[in-house]
Amino acid sequence: MKKNLNYWSLSGFTFFYFFASTSAMSLFAIWLGQTLELSGAQVGTIFSINAIATLCFQPLYGFISDKIGLRKHLLWVITFLIMLIGPFFIYIYSPLLHYNPILGAITGSVYLSATLLASFGAIESYAERTGRKYHFEYGQVRMWGSLGAAAAAFFSGKLFNINPHISFWVASACSIFLILFLLLMNVQISEEEQKKTDSIKLTDTLALLKNKTFWIFMVYVLGVACIYSVYDQQFPVYYASLFSTSGQGNQMFGYLNSIQIFLEAGMMFIAPFIVNKIGAKKSLVLAGLLMAIRITGSGLAVEPIGISTMKMLHSFELPIMLIAILKFIDANFNAKFSATMYIVGYYFVSQVGQAILSPILGHWYDTIGFSKTYLILGVSVFVFVILFAALRPTALPKQVHYPKQAV
Repeated sequence: MKKNLNYWSLSGFTFFYFFASTSAMSLFAIWLGQTLELSGAQVGTIFSINAIATLCFQPLYGFISDKIGLRKHLLWVITFLIMLIGPFFIYIYSPLLHYNPILGAITGSVYLSATLLASFGAIESYAERTGRKYHFEYGQVRMWGSLGAAAAAFFSGKLFNINPHISFWVASACSIFLILFLLLMNVQISEEEQKKTDSIKLTDTLALLKNKTFWIFMVYVLGVACIYSVYDQQFPVYYASLFSTSGQGNQMFGYLNSIQIFLEAGMMFIAPFIVNKIGAKKSLVLAGLLMAIRITGSGLAVEPIGISTMKMLHSFELPIMLIAILKFIDANFNAKFSATMYIVGYYFVSQVGQAILSPILGHWYDTIGFSKTYLILGVSVFVFVILFAALRPTALPKQVHYPKQAV
């Protein structure tokens, strides 16, 4: 009974968290440009400052998540911050950006990073730990997050056209449901679990840098996950350029993206069975190969149908990769560092890599074109996947909570 209660409570919490996040941020750039009438340079500066703040918050959230374990303190803080989305955007953020864009950007970056941009990993890590304790799959919880994001994306454009502020109030209203599901959640913490989390020190976390398996994992994050994220950044621009008008291309990409998100949600339910069947490392290799095929195929395809087919592969590769990353971490690292490994080892490192690669790829898009750039990226991912597959993690004498996996 407790297992089902915690599964549904976490699923509901994840659904409304992703709904709130998508409501507030899906049209963020349009809100800055059209509603607040900021210049392109000012919008770019805001995104840059947000990225820097997010990089600062991610390691902090990773350490705090490992330190508090299954206690709900951080979830309560995030819920309270989400409650303030409407008032903050309308009465603080917007006036500050008009008064002084830099001051507004810095203030907003702290709030947005703590509330939305850096908190994904903390919530996903908590769901994975709870699932491990009560024997349900993280992917089946994360599926509800994808559905929440898809539902919010469907309504956000219509609500924005009525009044840009409605989406922010909708995001704040989601906190009511987040509070309800937090109250329903009944995660018991044993004395042994409490001692393990209380004993974590910052020096223990830094010692991960001496771990061979950590650097093997970095090969995958930087060479596969990071490149995939950078590839996705300007894919909508390339996709829209294949149509007779940009308006038609934007509309078609919106439809394609909605279909892809719903397929991704369904795959989130199935992915854990695949990963448990073939093992975490082999699943990472499979996801990497699918990514390499998608990126290379995007460079070879020259018409919308072919590109759309490549986009649909996203629905299969991403769920497998996310589930496999968490299970690879669980199988190869001490469980008390799982949040740090996920938030810092995956999210943080991937974002640093994106910051370095994004301007380089932007230059390539302008000079050699999208197709040739995608071919180079696709071949690079193939190389890193083969390298990752060839490297063997150091055996770790620890209890693995999931069924045996070939890692």
